[in-house]
Amino acid sequence: MHPVTPLRRAWAPIAVLAGLVLQQPERAEEWSRGLSSLLGALAVLALLVAAGLYGFLSWWFTHYAVTATELRIRTGLLFRRTAHIRLDRIQAVDLTRPLLARVVGVAKLKLDVIGTEDKDELAYLSEREAGELRAELLARAAGFAPETAAEVGEAPVRELLRVPPATLVVSLLLNIGVWASLAVGLTAPFVVWWISDSVWVGLAILLPILGGVWAATGGRFLTEYDWTVAESPDGLRLDHGLLDRAHETVPPGRVQTVRIVEPLLWRRRGWVRVELAVAGSANEVLVPVASREEAQRVVARVLPGVDPAALDFAPSPDRGSRWVVPVWWKGYGLAVSPEVFAARHGRLCRRTELVPHAKVQSVRVSQGPWERARGLADVLVDTGANKTVTARLRAAEEAAEVLYAQADRSRTGRAEARPDRWMT
Repeated sequence: MHPVTPLRRAWAPIAVLAGLVLQQPERAEEWSRGLSSLLGALAVLALLVAAGLYGFLSWWFTHYAVTATELRIRTGLLFRRTAHIRLDRIQAVDLTRPLLARVVGVAKLKLDVIGTEDKDELAYLSEREAGELRAELLARAAGFAPETAAEVGEAPVRELLRVPPATLVVSLLLNIGVWASLAVGLTAPFVVWWISDSVWVGLAILLPILGGVWAATGGRFLTEYDWTVAESPDGLRLDHGLLDRAHETVPPGRVQTVRIVEPLLWRRRGWVRVELAVAGSANEVLVPVASREEAQRVVARVLPGVDPAALDFAPSPDRGSRWVVPVWWKGYGLAVSPEVFAARHGRLCRRTELVPHAKVQSVRVSQGPWERARGLADVLVDTGANKTVTARLRAAEEAAEVLYAQADRSRTGRAEARPDRWMT
């Protein structure tokens, strides 16, 4: 690893000690009173030396190696751990550069591996070394021979979409949920304060709500700033971030579900948000905000041959639906094309979910007692990313037909699907 890595790991002992002090502040204060100024300074110095030694030793005993078939990461000071990551199971290699890392000129690699939820990482490497290693791992995962993978270099990219900062700011301001949360956050603490006559209880309610509002506004702006989507032979490249810069890869062949979100206040401007589910990946955003036409072009790169605008959604039948889900039943719809199973729901915030037939793991029909009395049923489609897409309030006869037809489409879709491997 890069020589600055010990500085990152040296914070672990200090964080542990700080946690103990916060848990027992009275005992810590009593212990500090019994120390003279000299002993206190020596204790702080000893803590810094121990933290520095821990960081240095953990860095010294961390190594990685790339073999013909796997990436090995060996870590551990007292207890050794060796991760064997098969190269053909690597789904994505993300390069992130936190703010301080950008100042020093280092980067961190995070690896998405099929079948695991936790990401292994290499932190930190120099930016040049991280970029070269990332390119080599992607080439190895694509099937290039070990002797040529290092020479392939970074795959060429073609920019598809860039989100202007002004558009991102306006989209955040047009979020009804944020304003509703802010109104509740500013009103509820005063009501609780008036009822309980305790300002601390009011603050205990105010701070989490304000934290959620910040995460949905300022936090999203920092994360989604300068969002760029580019196409390359190894997948779609996502570059974004104001303070912490991230470079992620989305292999189109591993996308399980695509969701198109249309908030109420965005529809007048023709804006949408595109989210996705990739098995084994934590990334859920493909396009934070864009015009409907731009988003559809990006979706077409993820799901070849799919035109969301051409999908003909059949609404839930008027007969019985209005009694099962009053008012909101008009937001439900179902469409099936040769490429995808699509379900739509929501009236204030419309969500359209697209599942390629080849990614369907199972299909089910569900009926509650009220639906059964009205002759209705739900069709549920399960994908490999532990996601379920539901077409609600279909006629029971239609749901049975969709069940068997979707099972056939999924079987033939898997036989005709493109390979998941990249650059093929």
